[in-house]
Amino acid sequence: MRVVSLPSWELFDAQPQEYRESVLLPGVPVLSVEAGVTMGWSKYSHGHIGVDRFGYSGPAKDVYAKLGITVESVVEKSHKVLDFYTKHPVPVLADPLA
Repeated sequence: MRVVSLPSWELFDAQPQEYRESVLLPGVPVLSVEAGVTMGWSKYSHGHIGVDRFGYSGPAKDVYAKLGITVESVVEKSHKVLDFYTKHPVPVLADPLA
């Protein structure tokens, strides 16, 4: 397992293919965790955790727990993604230059 921070899709997409593949390894399932919407992450990951709804306010830890952005949720989703891709081929992520 490895953790990668991808703060700018534009800068990442501007890198050579060799570099992008050294960060997001071909054939290795990727799970994105975003404290915002998951829209757009399908280009970079095979599974996603994020906020795709509105309506909660309060302390961050309470809101994150309600929305499923917790260590436990990440571990559970990671297992689901890994289990799925042990039985299915891992799709190649989109090439931004294609």
